Amino acid sequence: MTTVNATKFRSNIFQYLESVTEGCDIINVTTKKGNAVVLSESDYNALMETLYINSVPGLKEKIIEGLETPVSECIPYDKADWSDPNVHDCFYCQSQLKT
Repeated sequence: MTTVNATKFRSNIFQYLESVTEGCDIINVTTKKGNAVVLSESDYNALMETLYINSVPGLKEKIIEGLETPVSECIPYDKADWSDPNVHDCFYCQSQLKT
C-alpha cells in the first residue's frame, strides 16, 4: 500500500491511478480531515463478493464443500435440476428461478 498526501496525489493522479489499475497497488490518500483509499475496480469487486459470501449463512461452507467434492461425484451442469433447492439454494439463485 502506498501512502501519499492529497496534494501529491492530485499532482500525480494519473501515475497513481495507473499503479492501482496495472500494478495492483492500493493508495492511501491522507488529508487533514481523514484518509481515503483508492483501489482498482477488480479489487473492489472482489471485496464486495467476499463480503456477500460471508453474509449468507452457510454459503462459505457450501463453497468449500463444493471445492472438496471430486469432479467424478458432480452432476453435469445440463443435468442438474435447478428448481430443486437442495441442488442450489442461495437466495440469489432462488430469486432467479422465479423469474
